[in-house]
Amino acid sequence: MLKMSTDLVRQALNGPTMGTRWSALFFAPPELDPAPLRSALQAAVEAVDRSMSTWKPDSDLMGLNRAPLGEWVSVAADLREVIELGLKIGRESGGLFDIGLGDAVGAWGFGPAAADTHAIKAAMRARRRATDEILEFGDDGIRKLAPVTLDLNGIVKGYGVDRLAETLQALDITCGLVGIDGEMRAIGTQPDGDGWTIAVEQPDPKRRAPHSILALQDAAVATSGDYRHWVEVQGRRLSHTMTPQTGAPLLSSPASVTVVARTCAEADAWATALMVAGPEVGPVLAMRNRLQALFLMRQPEGDYRSLGIGDLFTKGLEPMAAAAGL
Repeated sequence: MLKMSTDLVRQALNGPTMGTRWSALFFAPPELDPAPLRSALQAAVEAVDRSMSTWKPDSDLMGLNRAPLGEWVSVAADLREVIELGLKIGRESGGLFDIGLGDAVGAWGFGPAAADTHAIKAAMRARRRATDEILEFGDDGIRKLAPVTLDLNGIVKGYGVDRLAETLQALDITCGLVGIDGEMRAIGTQPDGDGWTIAVEQPDPKRRAPHSILALQDAAVATSGDYRHWVEVQGRRLSHTMTPQTGAPLLSSPASVTVVARTCAEADAWATALMVAGPEVGPVLAMRNRLQALFLMRQPEGDYRSLGIGDLFTKGLEPMAAAAGL
């Protein structure tokens, strides 16, 4: 016999991962021991980090980056899945999402090492091919046909959130909210039938404040912005998001782009792609790919102009107003 919502107890767990923290908020029967569940969730994100981190020299991804050209490298199924998804969104975005920009990311100081002037010049001079033309997939794994440094930071947190959600679902948790930083995924609804409340952050580097509110059900949300991670060059603040065409940080972009999608990996990657696309092309690209997206653009007077794409963001979304989930 199924338990009524009144039988469920609210649980909140969290732990370290990817230089930040993961979180899980869910409702479960009172007899559930949270300790094994917390261990399972921690193991799920650690497996993703161990496989795909650019900060761990011994990760599977870094092993692929170090491999000689033409050599088949056996990779775990999860790494292959993320690389293939990254390449798919790269094609669908016209190359605006590119997992082959690891050299530029590292050169500008957004990896484990400090920014390097010589590496920056090399990254900006590099003649780049589409990454999906460089990688070949086979039964024996993946091999590189030309030099490329893969970086999955534009998708890996979202993928980690998906693994958190799948871990809860595998343990018969049917209502929960999991996240890593601002990337979140909702499982079902809250016991009273309401969606899970998610704040879209105001893109303000000086303070954390909500711009608007979403209520999510069986959907994921991710935000990419220029206001949390940057480098300063000659007094100008440059975003951590790279432009594939130049090998340099974005010079002009929305303040932030929020995307709601079926999975958090998809939302994460598309939020990055739409940031790169910019305030003019981004909305067109979002409509073409039937995305639910919210663009926040800075105005000269200091406030923000919002542009919503898709029913979720166009049906009367106001600052701090609720929007229906997918």
